[in-house]
Amino acid sequence: MKLPEDVVIPEDKLVRYLLLPREENDKSQFLGIAGYTLGTWEVLARDLHDLAKTYEISAKAISLYGIKWEVQGSLTGPNGQVLYVVTVWITLEASGETRFVTLFPDKERHG
Repeated sequence: MKLPEDVVIPEDKLVRYLLLPREENDKSQFLGIAGYTLGTWEVLARDLHDLAKTYEISAKAISLYGIKWEVQGSLTGPNGQVLYVVTVWITLEASGETRFVTLFPDKERHG
């Protein structure tokens, strides 16, 4: 099973969270390995959308707000470097919309 084609990837989630250096839970350095930066957030959005369309759902959990999904896959960044990631999505109970939540390195594939 795959996520719906019309997943939503909020710009704010990328530019104010994932690609912004943070004191805790910093993901910008990891994404930077593949050349993803604030200046290339649209490339990351496109690549995440492609990942959602390409890979099967690997896990499912019921939450207070809807159904959370995990999709494992790879992103090939602007510099050609491949990152193996676990992405988290939620289908909101209120609206039925499936939105990107976060990603983290796939430790099983990155070591």
